[in-house]
Amino acid sequence: MIELKVDVDPAEVGFDAERLRRIDQHFDGYLERKRLPGYLAVVTRNGKVAHLASNGQRDIEAGLPVETDTIWRVYSMTKPVTSVAAMMLVEAGLIDLKDPISRWLPEFSEPRVFAGGSSVKQATVPAAEPIRLWHLLTHTAGLTYGFHRTHPVDALYREAGFDLGTAPGLDLAGVSEAIARLPLLFQPGSEWNYSVATDILGRLIEVVSGQPLDVFFAERIFAPLGMHETGFQAAAGDLDRLAALYVPHPVTKEPFRHDELGNVGRVAPSCFSGGGGLVSTAGDFHRFAQMLVRGGELDGVRLLGPRTVRLMATNHLPGGADLETCGRTGFSEAPYDGFGFGLGFSVLDDPVKAKTLASAGEFAWGGAASTAFWVDPDEDITVLFFTQLLPSSTYPIRVELRNLVYQALVD
Repeated sequence: MIELKVDVDPAEVGFDAERLRRIDQHFDGYLERKRLPGYLAVVTRNGKVAHLASNGQRDIEAGLPVETDTIWRVYSMTKPVTSVAAMMLVEAGLIDLKDPISRWLPEFSEPRVFAGGSSVKQATVPAAEPIRLWHLLTHTAGLTYGFHRTHPVDALYREAGFDLGTAPGLDLAGVSEAIARLPLLFQPGSEWNYSVATDILGRLIEVVSGQPLDVFFAERIFAPLGMHETGFQAAAGDLDRLAALYVPHPVTKEPFRHDELGNVGRVAPSCFSGGGGLVSTAGDFHRFAQMLVRGGELDGVRLLGPRTVRLMATNHLPGGADLETCGRTGFSEAPYDGFGFGLGFSVLDDPVKAKTLASAGEFAWGGAASTAFWVDPDEDITVLFFTQLLPSSTYPIRVELRNLVYQALVD
């Protein structure tokens, strides 16, 4: 277990301690209004924890408080982990960013693109080019999520069992084969759409590496980084530390326990979802974020080269567009003006357009239960935020947290 604690005077790393306490005050306000069950926030600079804030309950009904070793469902914060795994294979020369994925996943040999009609009857055309590895990493493959509910293909995903997660009963190979039978929203590489692409990426990692995704993660990423409490389910002896999952009550807006989805992380999944299946602790994910801000290395263990990390944290969207211009779907609590997308992360290209205090070059992502993290290489800052409230679009937590962190930076 990683002991997470403040290990530097905030002033020594350029923060005003009193201003940092605004983070606590702000999110304590959420608790007072009964809008969140509990929270934990971690702010680091120069590799040191300058601020650690937590309050509330990890399980309201059981009266269990949020603690530094609480286990959280990080959902789509799994995607950066899967993206790092894929780039490790690129660095090993086993696959190239421009390679067609059909070389390893033959079910994607002849993708077809939606050209009109409805979810009942569609007109499709052949894809003008194959789906490539970089399309999966950037969500430009033409795949989607059923929960978007903005396009006939979204409905086809729901009919196939892909709504809030992967189709029940399928393993990762079965998921890939099922998705390959559905039409693409657009020609690969032409647009951006948040999607199951990272789940398909997870299957690609399995085939290329010859290891199940959970084993690759455990042996190649988690063990080297000391992330011993991160995986696709919490250990049997640690289930009391796994936070309960909540949604806003439809009338009172107070956190309402969601026991069905709350089984995620408690039982072994049929599918190792590279797009959203991990549980982790703040201490473990802190290690992952520190590896990224240090350019792929931590405590003498190097997972990626610094040039690889820089490439991942560079906007790859067509024509250098941002997510608001290039994106198909609204998926967040705030607009993404000024943010592009790299190889597994959002990338802040234009702070002025984004109207944020954060630095250009910041790369980040979050999870469906309102968790978030970001890495700021320019300021050598990492920030983590954990809670368990679905969906992440309920409150503008990430926007607020960015401003609260950077207003406290005074050097």
